[in-house]
Amino acid sequence: MKNWHVDRSWTLFLDRDGVINVRLMGDYVKTREEFELLPGVARAVSKANTLFSHVFVVTNQQGIGKGVMTERNLSEIHSYCSELLEVENGHIDQYYFAPNLASENSTLRKPNSGMALLAQSEFPAVDFRKSIMVGDSDSDIEFGRKLGMKTVFIRHTGAEEHPAADLTCDSLESFINLMTDEI
Repeated sequence: MKNWHVDRSWTLFLDRDGVINVRLMGDYVKTREEFELLPGVARAVSKANTLFSHVFVVTNQQGIGKGVMTERNLSEIHSYCSELLEVENGHIDQYYFAPNLASENSTLRKPNSGMALLAQSEFPAVDFRKSIMVGDSDSDIEFGRKLGMKTVFIRHTGAEEHPAADLTCDSLESFINLMTDEI
């Protein structure tokens, strides 16, 4: 990672489910009561805020497209996430989401680049060559690689390294601690 030369001009993109909060396998986080921050995430995001110019969430949320939740539900979940992060003085600069069904092949939905391009249009200093995508799925890694970002795969218990990712870690916290040690 030392050869990445990360400084405050870099941007961090984070997937949500499985990286920031507990993923509900076979279901969607539909309410704030179902949202559970993963251990160490609030502290990790707070540290990331000192390392990066921006920290964004980019999340596919096809539960909206399926009608099992609404954009208002998602907004409440993201507000709650922000409240939990503030306990450790952490913050997300912007939450981007794709409400579309996978079958729609929307440009917003990862692995397509729409959410990153939207972030760049709202924050013009974002340079994808100076960005890192952290995720726990193939589509997250493909999303980052398509845009020329460095990629970090968060493995689930028992999973191996991701062959296409630049780095594999056990959690967002372990990745940010590694970043802190490297700088």
